[in-house]
Amino acid sequence: MAMPKLQVIGGGKMGEALLAGLITGGWAAAHEMRVVERLPERADELRERFPGLAVAEVAGPAEGHVVAVKPGDVPDACQALAEAGSRTPVLSIAAGVTIGRLEAALADGTPVVRAMPNTPALVGAGAAAIAAGHAAGEADLAWAERILGAVGLVVRVDEPLLDAVTGVSGSGPAYVFLVAEALVEAGVLAGLARPVSSALVTQTLLGAARLLDESHEGPEALRAAVTSPGGTTAAGLRALEAAGVRSAFLEAVMAATERSRELGA
Repeated sequence: MAMPKLQVIGGGKMGEALLAGLITGGWAAAHEMRVVERLPERADELRERFPGLAVAEVAGPAEGHVVAVKPGDVPDACQALAEAGSRTPVLSIAAGVTIGRLEAALADGTPVVRAMPNTPALVGAGAAAIAAGHAAGEADLAWAERILGAVGLVVRVDEPLLDAVTGVSGSGPAYVFLVAEALVEAGVLAGLARPVSSALVTQTLLGAARLLDESHEGPEALRAAVTSPGGTTAAGLRALEAAGVRSAFLEAVMAATERSRELGA
């Protein structure tokens, strides 16, 4: 085959999501891309889902690469590209692996873009931040944005801020899932059947997120609009504030941010 337009190193769920988004969005056809996946069963699954996709056990030349393996496997993946003489752009979505470590394992002068995506990318609703390496220019950042933009929102930050991104959006889905769990349990406690409570909570979170996204007002104004003086929402919010929920979220984000710094070091 001709040189692939993109090579995804790692055929896990995130790599699969990127492939699906890029194909659906028309960025590339399946036959224009290659995925590197060593597990035979997983390789067969990818071939079945994306007819025409090239699946290989080792990395080869490509116009660009996405490193989507576990953090511990990143050095080997980058070293394989270096040994193949590749100097085409590399986008890494491996958590905690710094640009410095990526550049050290790749051939000199390789443009590197480091990204911090999150799991909603699996359903095309991700939030990702990208940071440029020393050899990465505007064209490389735009390239990375187009790839990650196939599965959600993309913003640019300086690399040190990727730890804060991890604390907010990288870990953020888990905070939302915890809130969902608590609301479902509260509905059951108040007398709702669990399936009813779960359905109501899921739709409430979906609707609130959509309203926040589509409204020109910020979260403070939207919260105020649904809070009538002396009403039920005011009573509920008072209980949340008394329990320190706002402070707990602040602490959670800061704890996750600090842990991200520790792992990167």
